[in-house]
Amino acid sequence: MNSAEKQQQLYRRTLLIVVISQIFGGAGLAAGITVGALLAQDMLGTSNFAGVPTALFTLGSAGAAYFVGRLSQKLGRRAGLASGFLVGGIGAVGVVLAAVLHSVFLLFASLVLYGAGTATNLLARYAGTDLANGKQRATAVSIAMVFTTFGAVAGPNMVGVMGRVATAIGVPSLAGTFILAAAAYILAGIVILVFLRPDPLVIANALASEQKKVESLSSVKPSNSLPLNKKGVTAGAVVMVLSQFVMIAIMTMTPVHMGHFGHDLNMVGLVIGIHIGAMFLPSLLTGILVDKVGTTRMAISFAITLLVAGFIAAFAPGDSLFVLILALALLGLGWNFGLISGTTMIVESTSISTRAKTQGSVDVLIALSGASGGVLSGMVVAHSSFATLSIAGGILSILLIPVVIWSLKKEQV
Repeated sequence: MNSAEKQQQLYRRTLLIVVISQIFGGAGLAAGITVGALLAQDMLGTSNFAGVPTALFTLGSAGAAYFVGRLSQKLGRRAGLASGFLVGGIGAVGVVLAAVLHSVFLLFASLVLYGAGTATNLLARYAGTDLANGKQRATAVSIAMVFTTFGAVAGPNMVGVMGRVATAIGVPSLAGTFILAAAAYILAGIVILVFLRPDPLVIANALASEQKKVESLSSVKPSNSLPLNKKGVTAGAVVMVLSQFVMIAIMTMTPVHMGHFGHDLNMVGLVIGIHIGAMFLPSLLTGILVDKVGTTRMAISFAITLLVAGFIAAFAPGDSLFVLILALALLGLGWNFGLISGTTMIVESTSISTRAKTQGSVDVLIALSGASGGVLSGMVVAHSSFATLSIAGGILSILLIPVVIWSLKKEQV
């Protein structure tokens, strides 16, 4: 309690445990997403409902974000995150059983539970910030995101191997990646449950209570009696919701757009792979920049980057692979700026007594915005064009700038 050095040691240990869980969690997330639509198509015998798996685990993700946030606030990060990962693992096991039994009902129910792992993987980024000081928060978020990339890249590359493993044990080959997802999520939950001790949120609450007692005995106004900065929370939520909405909308329709111009699956995979790399790999640098120059400047940078990405995607020649790669790389980079700066805004605008609950509520909105972006993107392109979608996404991101300026002006009043 009285040793700043031990608090920093615990911060670094907590971050290490979060990083390990994120590697497993990333593998569970990416492995399942890769073949979810294909498995549904195979079991249903039609492609008309191939988008249902994404909708179901997004729905499960939104619900889990709400409950994991509240459970973390009540019992600590360890209980909340471990529960979320384990439920996601159970969901993945259910998907495998559904494939073996050829039960569509069990498949859909299991996909909802599987979504809990997706939400928990995203919420885990907050755990590293609980004991971080004011100059470490964005860096802590970015480190967790960087290591998510390792699992997210490894998962899809195991599709063939896991398909052969599944076939060898009498399971349909498409369910093989869900075996990997189950193992990955369960391992992530065990890592959190066993090693996230002492709980960083519990310690942060104890430190805040002690600080409040010390300040109450002095003439200084207790820092923890300050009200929730609703304007900061609103700005952070808008940043992350907009970044998720715009990114998902444009990314979802890019493969369709490329297909119209004769690009094969290898080219589509290259563009989307570079896009995903741009979403996560710059995280460490982004975190350092947010800590150095502040959340406001980085949030504005996010809006400008998405605007540029949208216009490049809109006016790129359909047969130009290089320009499409540039547009999708900028789209991923803009999302990265938005998620890390928005996450840091939420941390800085909440007291420790309400932080986890607020974080969970905001992540519900992020999950729902991503689902909405995916659904609406198809409608826009069907009734207009990919160029219209991209321009609209870029312009929509610019609406963020007045929100950030408004929140700053209100804070100064």
